[in-house]
Amino acid sequence: MSELITAELVDLDLSAETKSAASRSLAGRMVAAGRVTDLDGFLADVAAREAQMPTGLDGGIGIPHCRSAHVTAPTLAFGRSTRGIDFGAPDGPADLVFLIAAPAGADDDHLTMLSSLARRLMDPAFTAALRAESDPAAAAALVGGEEPPVPAEPEEASGAPEAAQEPFRIVAVTSCPTGIAHTYMAAESLEAAARAEGVLLSVETQGSAGFERLDPAVIAAADAVIWAHDVEVREKARFDGKPVVDVGVKAGINRPAELMAEARVKARRGEISRLSADRDGADDGAGGGGSAHFGVRLRTYLMSGVSYMVPFVAAGGLLIALSFAIGGYEIASARSVAEHFAWSEADSWAALLNQIGTAAFGFLVPVLAGYIAYGMADRPALVPGFVGGAIALTIDAGFLGGLVAGLLAGAVVMAIQRVKVHPTLRGIMPVLVIPLLASVAVGFLMFIVVGKPIASLQSALTDWLNGLSGSNAVVLGVVLGLMMCFDMGGPLNKVAYAFAVGGLADPTPGSLKVMAAVMAAGMVPPLAMALATTVRRRLFSRTERENGRAAWVLGASFISEGAIPFAAADPLRVIPSVMAGGAVTGALSMAFGCTLRAPHGGVFVVPLIGEPFLYLLAVAAGTAVATGLVITLKGLRRSPQAADAPAEEPKVPSPSEPRGRIRESAPAPQE
Repeated sequence: MSELITAELVDLDLSAETKSAASRSLAGRMVAAGRVTDLDGFLADVAAREAQMPTGLDGGIGIPHCRSAHVTAPTLAFGRSTRGIDFGAPDGPADLVFLIAAPAGADDDHLTMLSSLARRLMDPAFTAALRAESDPAAAAALVGGEEPPVPAEPEEASGAPEAAQEPFRIVAVTSCPTGIAHTYMAAESLEAAARAEGVLLSVETQGSAGFERLDPAVIAAADAVIWAHDVEVREKARFDGKPVVDVGVKAGINRPAELMAEARVKARRGEISRLSADRDGADDGAGGGGSAHFGVRLRTYLMSGVSYMVPFVAAGGLLIALSFAIGGYEIASARSVAEHFAWSEADSWAALLNQIGTAAFGFLVPVLAGYIAYGMADRPALVPGFVGGAIALTIDAGFLGGLVAGLLAGAVVMAIQRVKVHPTLRGIMPVLVIPLLASVAVGFLMFIVVGKPIASLQSALTDWLNGLSGSNAVVLGVVLGLMMCFDMGGPLNKVAYAFAVGGLADPTPGSLKVMAAVMAAGMVPPLAMALATTVRRRLFSRTERENGRAAWVLGASFISEGAIPFAAADPLRVIPSVMAGGAVTGALSMAFGCTLRAPHGGVFVVPLIGEPFLYLLAVAAGTAVATGLVITLKGLRRSPQAADAPAEEPKVPSPSEPRGRIRESAPAPQE
């Protein structure tokens, strides 16, 4: 970086007291050096970048930076403050300030400067040398990499090792469709592997409560990126230019060490991803989702839509179920509460809840279609996706119509994005041109081409569900139970769940039975493991017994992922056992005619279930079957002496664990 900084761009006595004054002082040196043409214009770009996220780092570091049309050449200016300047770092003011300026469009230059500087700032000897240096030319040479920093206290012991090798740095993103369990279990697993491997890891969990973005400097300093996700990674462009390992969230749980080894290989080969900022959610990047099998990407798109639809189903379904519990099923035909509402009448409150829930349900198909399209092609696809979903409702194409509309919208937008346009039009493409053209195309296809066939298929599916009775209903319950318990939150589980939730978009007696069977079967795996660790403790390791206590709550809450640590440790015994239990529960639930309007909640929505006592009996029966089988199978092979062997599986996060945090894992200390 020696050509980026000269002695004239160094101020070892920076007198500024605020970050804006510090930026102005250092930018003035860039103007004097002919590197910046418009001081105020450049500072406006710096301030705009600073407004997005503070640029302060722990250790007294400030790195204001931006790309600007007013920069003629990549430039780095350095200032040292004796008072300290607040750049928003958690540990206080910064005394070392680096102003990075890159020309507009010079993404590679900007990323290279930021990455190189961020790596060197991790070296305590480097920052100590900068704080001690008194000559601007020497400081410029030090920042530019011409002079290596001299450690303050060199090793004198004859037997001591040479300088410790800098740890390999990885940033990771974990996410799953519901953002409840898999997201955080993958993060825990990656962190445990990082400590064992001596890797410096920072994890961004894109969970159900949102996410806190990784610091740009941490990303810049990373050697590689791991995405363990079942829904699209948000704001992909942040990782542009890095080697990316792109896998499903279960891979992050089950084989984290392999992922880190793959990340090292990609970094060693110099592989990089190309992720466009205006196609943040699309699959473009050598290391990204574009290299994944089409079936994997299709499932990711569909799960993206389902994950955004579930909160609407949950809120609307619970409100409608409560309205029926208060006012009976006839409350659905009550006149609008906007015309008549009596504060003292229970029926009025029931009608209010019903009409609010019905309004929430009206968004299901448009939200599903909109966010499937969003998962494929990011924000420009939202409008045509929502429009296609609304058309699906208009032509009675229902849930299936929403699926098709979302895929069509995403495909159309991705096709338009591949068309090269003049630079002057790029600014209006995502906000005007793409939504307009894609909406017209999707509307034409839905109204004229595919709408009627899909509506006919939706009608046939509804009639089939309503006509289910006797052995046919039981067989469907068995199939759904097996799917829910085979991978406990994985692809088959989510397909069964999406099928059930889709039926709630246009609820019928058959679809309500399907929802009940799916939730009942999904509760069995964690409950069975919790019961088994209670009844036969000696068959399980200490960690498994601890996980068993958490599994009681997870199972009761319909979080199937609570059984994953047990399945990962002993798949050949656990998975067949819970599948048998899930099949029994699904069959009994369908045979008993249990119904459910809420898509989630477990035992906490039992009062809203049709035939609640029979429903609980079905869950208990399946749990007993699964528990008996797993105890029998483990008892045949596992010796008592092995019971206390330490387990390696990650611990299940408790339901109260904070969500959406950046999680950091440092290497384990070396003895």
